[in-house]
Amino acid sequence: MIEDFIKNYLNHPKTYDEMFLNSDRYRDHYSNFINNFSKESLDNLNKKEELAKKLFMSQGITFTVYDSGEGIEKIFPFDIIPRIITSTEWSFIEKGIKQRLKALNLFLKDIYSNQFILKDQIVPINVIYSCPHFLREMHNVNVLHDIYIHIAGIDLIRDHDGTFYVLEDNLRTPSGVSYMLENREITKRLFPDLIPQCGVRSVTEYPAILYKNLMSLSPRAVSNPTIVLLSPGMYNSAYYEHTTLARLMGVELVEGRDLVVKNQKVFMKTTTGLQQVDVIYRRVDDDYLDPLVFNPNSVLGVAGLMGAYRKGNVAIINAIGNGVADDKAVYTYVPDMIRYYLNEEPILKNVPTYQLSNKDELDYVFANINTMVIKKTNGSGGYGMLMGHAASEQETEEYKIEVLKDPRNFIAQPTISLSSAPCFINGKLAPRRIDLRPFALNGPDGISIVPGGLTRVALKEGSLVVNSSQGGGSKDTWVLTS
Repeated sequence: MIEDFIKNYLNHPKTYDEMFLNSDRYRDHYSNFINNFSKESLDNLNKKEELAKKLFMSQGITFTVYDSGEGIEKIFPFDIIPRIITSTEWSFIEKGIKQRLKALNLFLKDIYSNQFILKDQIVPINVIYSCPHFLREMHNVNVLHDIYIHIAGIDLIRDHDGTFYVLEDNLRTPSGVSYMLENREITKRLFPDLIPQCGVRSVTEYPAILYKNLMSLSPRAVSNPTIVLLSPGMYNSAYYEHTTLARLMGVELVEGRDLVVKNQKVFMKTTTGLQQVDVIYRRVDDDYLDPLVFNPNSVLGVAGLMGAYRKGNVAIINAIGNGVADDKAVYTYVPDMIRYYLNEEPILKNVPTYQLSNKDELDYVFANINTMVIKKTNGSGGYGMLMGHAASEQETEEYKIEVLKDPRNFIAQPTISLSSAPCFINGKLAPRRIDLRPFALNGPDGISIVPGGLTRVALKEGSLVVNSSQGGGSKDTWVLTS
């Protein structure tokens, strides 16, 4: 049966395929999987795909799409064919992410204190001061252990030659890790023997590592610090993830109304009275955290929280103000940060990026717009992008007008093909474009990255947009033992 799959598999031209070298040969590291997978009948695979959908629905593994102001809860599409990464490739990815995070963390400490990188003109002052996520309120705040980025989701893609590139850094409240964990659990149910037979490394330690890091970040020297996960509530698109992580770590899931600040300390309301909170793993954006300092209309945060944070009475994970480091205009300078702070050459490459606030670069991008992807510097979820090769002339002209209103808010990148991977669609193997979001955890003992991550899939044929909000799905990510 697998021979039929291979024979009918149509590789995208000029695209790196994760499984297939060409139309009749697959890559060596997939051989163990294919040998076992080939024993499955088509009928059995269809049943497994149906079972996966039922498991996702019954366990409430969903996300929310906001359309016309209404929140629509959807099952997160899951593809049953895993994406497999060799131990050598993973070692390279791991080193690259650790290097990048070290530099970005040093950048955040610097930018909120001495600003040496601005004085030495490595990063232009106007790029930082015009960033809406650069928070002057964080200047000279003493951040425990000097760790600003405790949790990062770094988006990686592969070009046509197999080279890994960092597409973006998610350093504020990165999401998706619960889907990585659930994908593995579902795969174990569907193919119980495959994971041990193929020598796949485990990802299930993630909640334990995160919990250990959160414990170690308590500003109070107590044996059992109080840790809470602060969620915006059930209408947030990632609420399923908030509940999952709180449950797996055994910490309280709270909303802003459950917390109160007294004498510059944070307390949780309980049936037995107020209990002091030491560590807040927040999934609420900066602007909504403290109505006394940021958005005065916010009901999601806690009045006085910033004062308790400044005083060092509570740890907030990730640090407030991290958005300046994952702004897409600042992304351009990360390789320079690595050279400046670490005196090393970047291991992972950036995608070539054009700053549209620069007149020459703007002119070049507009002249070559059919080969460009233009994004908002602080956009997310795949919204507000222009895919030059797929846009109509009218869409292009309208987008140009938007860019010219405030060019600082946009960057452009050449269209990168994204690698493809086989997906089980309508009883056949079909190539779909993918990316990879590994999750890195940074604590006092250093950076840990569980071997795997969330492989997102552009399920629409021909699409390069992997975001779940734009019709994307995901698949289990296997990192093989050496």
